[in-house]
Amino acid sequence: MVADRTTRRYSANICAGSLKLPESRIVADLLLKGISPDAWHHAMVEENILQARNTVSALRIGRLVRQRLELMKPDLWRLVRDGSGPVATHAALAAAIKHSPLLGDFLDLVVREQFRVFNTTLSRRLFDDYLYDCRGRDPEMPEFNETTRRKLQTTIYHILVQSGYLTDTRTLQLQRASYVGWPQQ
Repeated sequence: MVADRTTRRYSANICAGSLKLPESRIVADLLLKGISPDAWHHAMVEENILQARNTVSALRIGRLVRQRLELMKPDLWRLVRDGSGPVATHAALAAAIKHSPLLGDFLDLVVREQFRVFNTTLSRRLFDDYLYDCRGRDPEMPEFNETTRRKLQTTIYHILVQSGYLTDTRTLQLQRASYVGWPQQ
């Protein structure tokens, strides 16, 4: 029997893209303007407002970012659209976490634990172990093939770099995101 998507906790929807901050700022502006579905389509396809390589990419990225932001309230959309780099990034991160429990739980269960035990890097093996453990929390989780597993890992690690939790995707060195880009007190 195929599980209803609404009963699954985990999916690969995050593979569609990382934080996409420039695109998120544009989509937040469109949402705040309350544009119609026709105007949305026109902005994505005819105007190529997201500057995507092709129509399919524009629609895919626009849909992903919109789905993330629509889970939040207009106050967060304003932070994404008008906030400084760190503020907008962390607002987009909050929307991405709400949209993808796979990302949120990875931050909560894996990254937080690495900080707790004072590890300085995030090993690639942790992600494989995490996906295995996800099956215990969500027996209906799809069986991801190796390509999807690597894409999930790449996307999540890029998000961690963009939001300041990792220095880069090569060394996977952990850093405290709360201090990245914020004025010193």
